[in-house]
Amino acid sequence: MVKIEKMASGRKIVVPGETIVSGDAFLPGEGAYRDGKDLVAGRYGLSDISEKFVKVIAVSGVYIPRRGNSIIGEVIGITFNGWLVNFGGAENAFLSMMEVPRYINKGELREHFDFGDLISAKVWNTNGKGVDLSVKMRGFGRLEGGQLMQINPNKVPRIIGREGSMVNLIKDATGCEINVGQNGWVWIRGGSIDNEIQTRKIIDFICENATITGLTDKVEKFIKDMGIRKGVEIIAENTHKEKKVKEKK
Repeated sequence: MVKIEKMASGRKIVVPGETIVSGDAFLPGEGAYRDGKDLVAGRYGLSDISEKFVKVIAVSGVYIPRRGNSIIGEVIGITFNGWLVNFGGAENAFLSMMEVPRYINKGELREHFDFGDLISAKVWNTNGKGVDLSVKMRGFGRLEGGQLMQINPNKVPRIIGREGSMVNLIKDATGCEINVGQNGWVWIRGGSIDNEIQTRKIIDFICENATITGLTDKVEKFIKDMGIRKGVEIIAENTHKEKKVKEKK
């Protein structure tokens, strides 16, 4: 059996050089490195231990695009063979006409994506020449209606939560569609402007309190205090289910 000599419980704020866990049970992930038996924080942020990896989620900084990331951007230019997309990076990204689900003629580019369109896309390549996008896969493409908000990209993991738990809580409470880009652009579409505003307020609250422990409980209380009837009912139902599970144990 592998012995873990020291292990931090849950997520906590760590500073560069701070030991997160000791032993051979885990491997260093993003933002962490090994120093002898210790896995050490390489930057300021939230320590996260999951499966066999230890990583540090940064709580400040800029978005660095990586292959496989899902982002949201705005079409700001059209070339002879594709679209230029602003995603908040140092340079614009490029979406080739070859990276859309169906064949289109060069003269039909504006009919597919036009100036000002918001799109959800996947980063399929990054190199010295720039960032290349694709919308070939299911779930990517134009985002119609709704509204856009921008947050610190390093707060995105807190908005999404473990296995999507936090963003699903917000969706269930407000009834809004939410698409969170890893570049910190968040698209919201609800049945009414009020629903969209409620969603923005919840996301702002999470961003402001991203470094605290017990965030989910605080978000649930915030939703209750806002008086969102649907959200209160869902939280009460989930609490009841959790109690039943504990009683069975």
